[in-house]
Amino acid sequence: MTLYQRDRTWHPPALAPDYKTSVARSPRQAMLSIEGTVSELTGPRFGHGAITPLDGDLIANYAKDGDPVGERIIVHGRVLDEDGRPVPQTLVEIWQANAGGRYRHKKDGYLAPIDPNFGGCGRVLTDDQGHYAFRTIKPGAYPWRNWVNNWRPAHIHLSVFGTAFAQRLITQMYFEGDPLIAHCPIVQAIPDPRAIDALIAPLDLNQAVPLDCLAYRFDIVLRGRRSTFFENRSEGN
Repeated sequence: MTLYQRDRTWHPPALAPDYKTSVARSPRQAMLSIEGTVSELTGPRFGHGAITPLDGDLIANYAKDGDPVGERIIVHGRVLDEDGRPVPQTLVEIWQANAGGRYRHKKDGYLAPIDPNFGGCGRVLTDDQGHYAFRTIKPGAYPWRNWVNNWRPAHIHLSVFGTAFAQRLITQMYFEGDPLIAHCPIVQAIPDPRAIDALIAPLDLNQAVPLDCLAYRFDIVLRGRRSTFFENRSEGN
């Protein structure tokens, strides 16, 4: 099958000085393109037996003595290829901060409290039409040590696996209407406004649950000219 030509202007440069940690992480020499081996392309992957219904419900999967604090939301969408065809039975993982903007991580020192009923991690398999859905809490913004007063907009990290563990793509989803998106050095390192728009999930009232959860839709395109930007494969998908 002939693949669409990659649009390399869609991705940010490895060196973006306003995103300070990219200075140390950016390569000093031209990157090499190495073909994957058979074991990398056909190795083991997750199956249905490793996933339970609770894995996709972040409101319930870590709860100890009640629901977590915060705005309850549903995040859903489809995983598609460049021709709009569904990608079935692929593992989608998410991780995020809690409603106060704090991760459950020992190195997160932000002053917002840890929520004892929220773990911030989940995973699901797409169905035969490429659909996925999570129930979770809308994450809060948080400060980070880039410049004096930089704040990350509310976001959720997503990971998509292919047919093997080596085929992993990682991205971030933002929320429609968040004014911090325009001020985030990480987001603004992406040169094409269309690529930024593809990372912003619109409100989807059709999938909201009355008196319970709002919903946001985030479709993921794996490669080609309509590809979602993946932060771990900046050179192309």
